[in-house]
Amino acid sequence: MPTTSRGRAQDRAKVAGGQDHEVRYEAKKEGVSKDAVKKAVKNAGNSRKKVEAEVGRH
Repeated sequence: MPTTSRGRAQDRAKVAGGQDHEVRYEAKKEGVSKDAVKKAVKNAGNSRKKVEAEVGRH
């Protein structure tokens, strides 16, 4: 698993709803608004697969 510059493990299987760049990336990838991604993270949790499934339903 890759590490960040601070030496922490980076988990690409999760979406950090509080990180604007991650929300922006996921919104662009799925073709939805940033608010839709934030709502999906809140409803489904931060698993990337679950967020993508939640966004795909709407």
